[in-house]
Amino acid sequence: MSEISLAQQNFLLTQKKHKRTVTVSRLCIFILFLVIWESAAQFGFIDSFIFSSPSKVFLCAYGMIQDHTLFIHIGITLFETIASFLLVTFFALIITILLWLNKRLSETLEPYLVILNSLPKSALAPLLIVWLGATYKTIIITGISVAIFGSILSLYTSFQSVDPEKIKLIYTIGGKKYHVLTKVVLPSNIPSLFSLMKVNIGLCLVGVIIGEFIASRQGLGYLIIYGSQVFKLFYILLL
Repeated sequence: MSEISLAQQNFLLTQKKHKRTVTVSRLCIFILFLVIWESAAQFGFIDSFIFSSPSKVFLCAYGMIQDHTLFIHIGITLFETIASFLLVTFFALIITILLWLNKRLSETLEPYLVILNSLPKSALAPLLIVWLGATYKTIIITGISVAIFGSILSLYTSFQSVDPEKIKLIYTIGGKKYHVLTKVVLPSNIPSLFSLMKVNIGLCLVGVIIGEFIASRQGLGYLIIYGSQVFKLFYILLL
């Protein structure tokens, strides 16, 4: 037992050392990038007006923190992103379950879902703004539109790939389709759902930023557009 414990301790120490090495390496790469960027701007290798510099970005961030504008814009974008993410997860799961329960419905809607998923969302956003108005609700819907169709297709494919032997077993012992869904399909697809959620949070942020580009006076997307219009490019680099 002592040899096993010692081996376990060595393994844990090796893992901790590995994680520490990775963390330090990441930090060193980031610091090296900042040093090279700042040096290039200070010595004129790059135009600091166009490319900015870490010192200017820091001063910009410090000023926006002092007048609280940065936290306001971050809070608005964060709220819109989380709202769209939760709605995408909810509706994607509900719609996928309905498609799985009704094969005729899934075969009917599949080509439409593929077409909607292939639409350029940056082109769809202006139409949503015109149809629904320039409000935060429209921006949330824009964030939803970026992720929901792909989520439905991916989740439905995962539902279809469940082991058929397990489904057959449920039916053999007298189970119904409801039992197949709750006892086999949903539990089997929990890892797929979490993987999809990891992707969707980024897609929702992209959709929200696109919406803020077009029709918002607040949020990170608005700050990026404002920074590009007044040539304060360190706003963009800050965000």
